[in-house]
This record gives sequence, C-alpha cells and structure tokens, in this order.
Amino acid sequence: MPVPWEALIPFALVTTMFGVTGTAFSITKRAQNDGKPPRYGIDTWDEMMMDRDKRLTGSARGQSSNPVAPESFATNSAWYTEKSQ
Repeated sequence: MPVPWEALIPFALVTTMFGVTGTAFSITKRAQNDGKPPRYGIDTWDEMMMDRDKRLTGSARGQSSNPVAPESFATNSAWYTEKSQ
C-alpha cells in the first residue's frame, strides 16, 4: 500500500502547531512564576505562605533570607480591619 505523501504536510503542520502552543504556554506559566515551575495541589498553608512571601518580597514565589522584616510588613497585613487588644 503506497503512502499518501500529500497527507504528511497537514500532519506536520498540526504537530508543529501543537508543539508551538504547548511551548508558548509553558513559557508564559514560568514567566508568571518567576522562572519556576507552576505549583499544584496548593492547600491553605501554602496559600498563607505565598501571601506572606508576597508581603515580604513583592512576589508570591520570592523568598527572603533576611531575618528582619521590612518596615512595611507590620502594616500591610490582610487583617487590617481587626482591632488590636
């Protein structure tokens, strides 16, 4: 049975376009996560730590090794409406 060579051109185009879109999607996801792979299975603890990291460094994926928090960390809490006792 002969190979229908004219069918290889659309097959190559479809395969290439799936590869291009998958690669572009991966690049955009990594760009949004500061060059790190995306997180999966995030629970409440992870969300709290990501919020803390965002308040400390300005990025949800950024971490700081500085033992002293910046001055703005004391006033940019999510609990700004709660009265202190």
